[in-house]
Amino acid sequence: MATVTYAKATRIYPGTQRPAVDHLDLEIGDGEFLVLVGPSGCGKSTSLRMLAGLEDVDDGAIFIDTRDVTHLPPKARDIAMVFQNYALYPHMTVYENMAFALKLRKTSKAEIDRRVKEAAKLLQLEEFLNRKPKALSGGQRQRVAMGRAIVREPQVFLMDEPLSNLDAKLRVQTRTQIATLQAKLGVTTVYVTHDQVEAMTMGHRVAVMLDGVLQQVDTPRELYDKPANVFVAGFMGSPAMNIKTVPLTEAGAALADLTVPLTREQVAAAQADGGNGKVVIGFRPEDCDLVSQNDGGLALVVELVEDLGSDANVYGHATMDGNSERFVVRTDRQHMPNMGETVYIKPRPGRHHVFHAVSNKRI
Repeated sequence: MATVTYAKATRIYPGTQRPAVDHLDLEIGDGEFLVLVGPSGCGKSTSLRMLAGLEDVDDGAIFIDTRDVTHLPPKARDIAMVFQNYALYPHMTVYENMAFALKLRKTSKAEIDRRVKEAAKLLQLEEFLNRKPKALSGGQRQRVAMGRAIVREPQVFLMDEPLSNLDAKLRVQTRTQIATLQAKLGVTTVYVTHDQVEAMTMGHRVAVMLDGVLQQVDTPRELYDKPANVFVAGFMGSPAMNIKTVPLTEAGAALADLTVPLTREQVAAAQADGGNGKVVIGFRPEDCDLVSQNDGGLALVVELVEDLGSDANVYGHATMDGNSERFVVRTDRQHMPNMGETVYIKPRPGRHHVFHAVSNKRI
C-alpha cells in the first residue's frame, strides 16, 4: 500500500497550446479509493496514464510514497491497471491470463497457483479458470481483468472506466463488487469515470476535473452539499441542479416574481469584483416544493413527468425576463402534475446555493 502525490504535474501534448493536465496538485492517502471524474476531454484519463507511466510528465512530478516515479518506466512503478476494454489475451485461459504477469516475473509455480486461486475465490471465478475469454460474459471478463491486477499485489490499483462496456444493471452490480473488494484489500486505488453516479457511490473522495484543471476534491457528500463553483454544482447530481443567473436585489436573488433571500454577506460578495448586479442561484430538484399560486412560487409549465416509482421528476419551463428557462423538480407520486399543466415551484429555505456571476465561485 502507498500514498500517491501529484505535485503540479502537467502534460502538454505536442502541437497543442493548452495543457491536457494543468499543474495538478493532488494527494491520495494510503488505502484510499479516489475517483477522478469529469466530462470527456477533461484530463482525467491522462492524469491516470501519467501515474501509470503511459504518458510523459512535461512539468512537475509524481510520487508513490516518497519515491519520485515521474520518469520511471511503467514496470518499475509497482502499479496494476485495469482497462476499459479488459485487454485479456484471447488464446489464454482465465488462469493463464491471471498468471501471466507473475510468470514474467519468474514467480514460483506454487506462489502463482496460490495467488491465482485466492483471487479467483475472491472474485467468484473459480469455476471459470479453464475457460477462454470468449466463453465469458462482459461482467466475468471484467472480473478476470480485476483478478489479473490483484494477483500482482501492487502498491496502487489504477482503473480507467472499467465499467463503461457493461449494461446498466451489471454496472450497478459490478461497482458494488469493486468497492467491496477495494475495502477488503485496502489497496490505494485511483479510478477514472465520466459517470458522476459511479463517482458518488464508490469513492472515499472524488476529484472533479474540467479542461485539465482540478476543480474540487472532497467527499461525495461535501461535493454534493457544498460545490466549490458552478461547474461542480451542475456536474454532480442527477438530475442536474437548477442553476440560473438572475438580477441581484437588496433582498436577494430575483427569479421572476419570486425572491430567494440572501444574507447581507452574500449580497455584498455577489456585488464585489464586477458582479454587475447579477448573481448565480442554484437549487437541486429535491430541494424545491410544488406550492399553490398564492404562496408566491415561480410559475412552471410542465413539459415532461418522469414517474420513477417512489417519486417523480417534473420538467418544465418558466418565463424569466422574457426568456424561457427550464427547471426540474422532484416530487412524490401523490403530487404528480400532468403534462401541459401550470404548477408553482419554490426553493426550500436555506437549501439554495449561491455563486458569483463572474468568477462562478461559491459565495
